[in-house]
Amino acid sequence: MPIHTEAQALSTSTRVPGLDMLRGAVMILMAIDHVRVYSGVPAGGLPPGVFFTRWVTHFCAPVFVFLAGTAAFLQLRKHGDRGALARYLLVRGLMLVALELTVIRFSWTFNWNYSAFTLAGVIWMLGWCMVLMSGLIWLPTWAVAVVGLAIVVGQTAFQAAAPATSSGAMHAVWQFLYLGDMVRIGASGPSITVLYTIVPWIGVMALGYAFGAIVLLERDTRRRVVLGLGLAATATFLVIGSIAVSADASDNQMPAFFRLLNQRKYPASPLFLFMTLGPSLAVLPWLERARGAIAGVLETFGRVPLFYYLLHIPVIHLTALLVFVLRDGAVNTQPFATAPYVFLPEPQRWSLPLLYLVFAAVIAMLYVPCRWYAGFKARHPRSWARYI
Repeated sequence: MPIHTEAQALSTSTRVPGLDMLRGAVMILMAIDHVRVYSGVPAGGLPPGVFFTRWVTHFCAPVFVFLAGTAAFLQLRKHGDRGALARYLLVRGLMLVALELTVIRFSWTFNWNYSAFTLAGVIWMLGWCMVLMSGLIWLPTWAVAVVGLAIVVGQTAFQAAAPATSSGAMHAVWQFLYLGDMVRIGASGPSITVLYTIVPWIGVMALGYAFGAIVLLERDTRRRVVLGLGLAATATFLVIGSIAVSADASDNQMPAFFRLLNQRKYPASPLFLFMTLGPSLAVLPWLERARGAIAGVLETFGRVPLFYYLLHIPVIHLTALLVFVLRDGAVNTQPFATAPYVFLPEPQRWSLPLLYLVFAAVIAMLYVPCRWYAGFKARHPRSWARYI
């Protein structure tokens, strides 16, 4: 494709195959972690099989949020209406928050006792970040990039600025913003467990939005810049992370290599984000060249991220219950009443081979409906389908 033709195509489309494939890849990885929830396998720790089963899924949230920002930039470039994009981000963001507190929460737990347990998870966070992005998009792209980088790198300032008291409305706001933990609404109201705070994720989305300008560069230039950014972020993680591990005097029996990879996710530290976003950007030039059946599967999933997300949790939950019935003859659903916070005694946990077998079966089941919905969405780009 001639250079000028390629640039025009990118600037008038919100679909970039390499980005869709990257998004699809991390969505598939996400299913590993959510199968793990119902398997009872711990969220990290040794042995290595358990550690990497959790670690490989750390790429999901950073890439998901980053590319949501990129999609917003490309949508603005395609339609050129900043006001329309702001309204779309606001509406879709609030819709995501509502889905997290209702449909997604039920899919995790299969119970209606919302007063006992409600989760502010990744879709909640994504929704509020979109609401905030509806304001940030009015800034110049370079300013959005500066804001995003400042939030990611300087996020500890939010902890330092938190109210001194551990109660009250302002402390609750700070828990949603950065501190996390369980927040009670009112003196005797329901509680919300905040898994994903708004900071630093709004910074990640802002950086993804600014990255959209790089996506529009001429192909060879784009590939060089993206590869350079990915390798620079990865090198930053390796250098600073290695220094931090060497200087760590705590009594930690985990080997140094595992400690290097065991970065803080809640809230996501700068090193966690460099560790995950760096390699993800570095593989993008390769994904642009990818062809064949696997690339097609990744692109299909990547074109319908919210549809996939809404579908995969109940599919995993139902499949897990079936596995317990087939394996044990019965299933105790009580441990799943607070999913994804699940604890099973060791004799009841699945083996890793069983976990990955169920994961493969779930992905196979999800492909057909996702392929159908991707086609439906492409045929009806201005319908309600653009919100899901």
